Amino acid sequence: MTSALAIGAPAVRVDGRHKVTGAARYSADVHLEGLAYAVLVGARVPSGRITRIDTTEAQESWGVHAILTHQNLPKIAAQPPLLPVLAVVPTPGQSFFPLQDEVIHYFGQPVALVVADTLERAQHAAALIRIDYEQSPPVTTLEQGRDHAYEPEAIFGGFIPGRDERGDVNAGLVQADVRVDATYTYAANNHNPIEPSATTAAWDGDRLTLYDATQSVASVQVTVAALLGLTPSKVRVISHFVGGSFGCKASTWAHPVLAALAARQVRRPVELCLTREQMFTSVGHREEQEQRITLGATGEGRLTALRHHKLSPTSPFDDWAEPSLGVASRIYACPNYEGVYRLFRASTMTPTFMRAPGEATGMFALESTMDDLAHQLGIDPVELRLRNYADIDPTTGNPWSSSGLKECYQRGAERFGWQRRNPEPRSHRDGRWLVGYGMATAGYLVFEPVNPQRARARLYADGTAVVQAATPDFGTGVATVMTQVVADALGISPERCRFEGGDTTLPTIALAAASAGAGMISAAVHTAATNLRDQLVARAIADPRSPLHGAAPSTVVVDDGRMALRGRPETGESYGELLDRKFLPDVEAVGVWSPAPEAAEYGMMTFGAQFAEVAVDPDLGLVRVRHMVGAFAPGRVLNPLTTRSQLMGGMLWGLGQALLEANYMDPRRGRWVASSLGDYLVPVNADAPEVDIELIEVEDKVVNPLGVKGVGEIGQVGAAAAIANAVHHATGRRIRKLPITIEDLL
Repeated sequence: MTSALAIGAPAVRVDGRHKVTGAARYSADVHLEGLAYAVLVGARVPSGRITRIDTTEAQESWGVHAILTHQNLPKIAAQPPLLPVLAVVPTPGQSFFPLQDEVIHYFGQPVALVVADTLERAQHAAALIRIDYEQSPPVTTLEQGRDHAYEPEAIFGGFIPGRDERGDVNAGLVQADVRVDATYTYAANNHNPIEPSATTAAWDGDRLTLYDATQSVASVQVTVAALLGLTPSKVRVISHFVGGSFGCKASTWAHPVLAALAARQVRRPVELCLTREQMFTSVGHREEQEQRITLGATGEGRLTALRHHKLSPTSPFDDWAEPSLGVASRIYACPNYEGVYRLFRASTMTPTFMRAPGEATGMFALESTMDDLAHQLGIDPVELRLRNYADIDPTTGNPWSSSGLKECYQRGAERFGWQRRNPEPRSHRDGRWLVGYGMATAGYLVFEPVNPQRARARLYADGTAVVQAATPDFGTGVATVMTQVVADALGISPERCRFEGGDTTLPTIALAAASAGAGMISAAVHTAATNLRDQLVARAIADPRSPLHGAAPSTVVVDDGRMALRGRPETGESYGELLDRKFLPDVEAVGVWSPAPEAAEYGMMTFGAQFAEVAVDPDLGLVRVRHMVGAFAPGRVLNPLTTRSQLMGGMLWGLGQALLEANYMDPRRGRWVASSLGDYLVPVNADAPEVDIELIEVEDKVVNPLGVKGVGEIGQVGAAAAIANAVHHATGRRIRKLPITIEDLL
């Protein structure tokens, strides 16, 4: 064992200097010799077929190497099914690959690819391509598709049933003293990370190297290999720096494969970068949706029934919906439940993950309705939630692996000053501003990977260590935190450790998504480092020349790179002394971790509570969020600095979800109304209020060796509901749509 305390320290990011000085190289910064540039041309109609493509003028344009369309692009080897899973298997963003025929399914669908010797020449040639279409009527909005909706057998690649029931919801509603029936609508949301998606592809004979902006190099490797008919051993994917993802870089979309096909066609490396406009049409989105909730409760506020239905558009080829009903179905002790997804085929690409996928929308509906119920019953909103606290997972009857939710309510309310809240709407003022206070429960399921996770740790004779795993760092701080994990296990300082990732030549890690990254990566790294430490201790106690010869392994502790007997620190030696004596320049060990089988016997969720203070101008309808408090119980906190950063980012995104972020389909043209950051609004620094975060560590011996649950998603869950509930408290008006706009309050 070690006596180091690297875990839990607020270590600053090890890659921070590279990023702020410009030394960090992102996928579009890789400039290989002979590099050519590719530009995508997207369909300008939402539905129909191509009747003519004229590339004559474009092909004659200076510097053009190739123009690829469905008429000359090589066919893909196979189309893997949509499979959004934490496993190293092909994970395309949709079960459709473009440029294979003349059919148009959605606006912006790639219909041509131009490759030239400079980006500007490729863009110019792309503008010269002339395409004629035969259009068919699009279906793009809820109102257009409502009458054609169906209940799928399953969504999310077949992993989530289209219908989930327990008890008898109708009987539960009959037993209720109070019922609340409410419908919520949500605008679609689009991903806008700072770095648009980009790929640089280079062939060396039959071997392909991709520099890709991705959350998982392993997933890109096996997906591209499947689409191109290659063995994965012939595909290397590198991703050292990623400028944000939030879900749009979790799946593998068409552009990495198109870059590879273009590079093979022109026999030189090719860089393909999506434009900001193409980010709205090429990497999925959070779908427009409608959710209807019916709650039944006793006069004391105890839930008797919950019915939760969701309607949303999906693509012509996939049954996709955000899993919005997962946390909402089990966050409270309700004996009777019915959850149903309904879909309709639309002229759209397949939607995809977006931060807090599903739960950010599902919990907005539930938590707004719970606030409505509390108001009708005259019960404090925090007290109502405590009365419905779930001691066990209601869906299975299994105990929680850990909770901490009650502590989140208590400490969050104390930090926020909830006791000053007068429950009567419009009772708080600050001059002409109406002031409101709202709260909501937050929760996010803990997902476990399917494949074993692997990492490698190596210690050098000079006392420095390197830990390797294939995962990229896409802004979460994994490189920083994993140096702390390996330092803690080896008993050396983090400054003597280095993390290497983002390369498929390194030990395989599955897709780091759904807040699973910290848990599964730290488990593999911790296992590798402890295996290495145990190997070194075993070498020492087996060596007659070591001061530790013959000692029991359990009596040896390591601190500051020195192995010594517990209680007798003078008896021992350093790692370096052992390795030098053995003429070993370094030693290494591999760690392999899979979830324990007994994990299936527990409910696993990260819990939290969100509080918000808003001020509303009653004449102008302006909403200003003044203060946000989030209390979260994420298991063990590896690094409070990066943890707070993740949670704050999620909470501010919840502010954007509540008040700003929206996109709409033009039902006539079948295209997004907003296609740039000039039209698609996101919060900026001037919108950001004071944000307080309370971390409540709870021991969890089930989820993984270090008891880590992850925080990437939960910061957003509940934030929009807390703000909306605060708006109701300020104004007396219950807004059942996102985002809440000025027009809703005038």
